[in-house]
Amino acid sequence: MKIYLIRHGIASQRIGGEITDDSQRPLTDEGRTETKIVGLALKRIGAKPDLIVSSSLVRARQTAEILAEVFGVTRDVKVCDALAPGGTASDLYKYLREHKSVEQVFLVGHEPDMGRLAGTMLWSGPELDIPFKKAGVCRIDVTSIPPTSPGTLKWFITPKICGAITGK
Repeated sequence: MKIYLIRHGIASQRIGGEITDDSQRPLTDEGRTETKIVGLALKRIGAKPDLIVSSSLVRARQTAEILAEVFGVTRDVKVCDALAPGGTASDLYKYLREHKSVEQVFLVGHEPDMGRLAGTMLWSGPELDIPFKKAGVCRIDVTSIPPTSPGTLKWFITPKICGAITGK
């Protein structure tokens, strides 16, 4: 399975008005634009998601929806609580086992959880933490869910690199 770990795009820093808590913070215009560029770069380098799964928080869902639009994915973006802040890798693996036939999956979540998840998939020893920039993406290939051996890091790209890939 090809797993694309994606941190949500740039979100509003303000809580106030209709935004009463952190879970409701939406993407900024810059975050939307950057996320679209990331999606276009992923498309250009051959990604083809069979499944897009997101945290339930607004900024992650919006990121996932923009990616779905870029890829022309007609199926709904799925929501998995294991991708919300504080979610666990074991709960995510339970969710992914229900989708064994999927070859490529986009998982959209938050820091520091995405970095820890990447570390868990790549290393079974002491904790490895890989920091993600907003809208950063890494691809990790695994042979089983849960991984029975360390996954293979194929690449790790930032939004700036995605801009270079797309010329935007």
